[in-house]
Amino acid sequence: MVEPHFKRNYQHRPNAQRCGLLITNLQKHFGWTPSSYFLLSAFFVVLFVIGVVWWPLVEANMAIIDWSQPLWLEVWRKMDWLLLFDFGVMTLLIMARADLKADALIVFVGFVGGLVIESWGTQTHLWTYFTLERPPLWIIPAWPIASLAIDRLYRFIDHLAHYAIRNTRYVSRMTYRVSTLIYWPLFLTFYYLLLLFIWPTLDKSLTIAALLLCAFLTLTPTDHRAAVLTFVAGSGLGYFLELWGTTRLCWTYYTFETPPLFAVLAHGMAAVAFWRAALVIRMLVGRLARGSRAK
Repeated sequence: MVEPHFKRNYQHRPNAQRCGLLITNLQKHFGWTPSSYFLLSAFFVVLFVIGVVWWPLVEANMAIIDWSQPLWLEVWRKMDWLLLFDFGVMTLLIMARADLKADALIVFVGFVGGLVIESWGTQTHLWTYFTLERPPLWIIPAWPIASLAIDRLYRFIDHLAHYAIRNTRYVSRMTYRVSTLIYWPLFLTFYYLLLLFIWPTLDKSLTIAALLLCAFLTLTPTDHRAAVLTFVAGSGLGYFLELWGTTRLCWTYYTFETPPLFAVLAHGMAAVAFWRAALVIRMLVGRLARGSRAK
C-alpha cells in the first residue's frame, strides 16, 4: 500500500512539487493549521527569551561539552535524548488542530495555574529547583505548553474511542458508564496520595488551600468522562516530564523519588483543575456577552 502510494504521488513529479505534496500530507495527517505555525513560532520565541534572560542556565549546559572533541561527536554523546523526546512530542501535540481563539484561554489558565502550583510547592519545600528559586520564573512557560499538549492528548484519546467503536451513541453511553465507575476510585486514590505526600506541610495555608480545592473538584464532577480522560492525559504526559526533571536534578522532591507517583498523578489533577477553570471562564464570558447584547 505504501509503495504504490509513494510512486503515484511523488516519484514522477518535480522536486518542488514533491515537497509541496509532502508538506500538504503532513499538514493533513498531523492536523496542522495556520495557527499551528504561530504556536510553533511562539514556542521557540519563549525558549529564546528564556535562554537570553537566564543565560547562566545555558552556560551550565554548555559547560559539559568538551570543545577539544569533534562537535558532532560531543552532541551525540551528551545529547539529552529524553528531553529531546519530550520537546518533540509536545511540539507535535501543540501544533495539532491548533486554534488560537480556543488555545488562548488554555494558555492563560496554564500560566496562572502553573504560577500558583509552583509557588505552593517551592514555598512549602515539597520540591526545590537546582537554582533554589521559589519559584523559578523560567519554568512557568512550561505549564501552558503542557496544557496545550494535554488538550491535544485528550482529543486524541477521545478520537481513538470513537474510532475503535464506530457507533457514536454506543461509545458515549459505554464510556460514560465506564468513566463513572473509574472516576471515584481514581480521584479518591489520588486524594489519599495527596494527603500522604503533603502531610509534613499540613500547617501551611497554601497546602490547606490545595487540599480544599482538590476536594471541591473531586466531589463536584461536571463530566465524569471528560474528567477521567483529562486526568489520564495529564498523568501520561506528566510521567515523562517528571522522569526527566527528577533524574536530571532540575527539581528534587523532598522524598528524593525519581519521580514520586503522586507527582505524576498530580499533573493529571492539575489538568482537570485547569479544564474546570477554563469552563468557568467561558461560562462567565458567555453570560457577560449575553448581558451586554441584551442592553
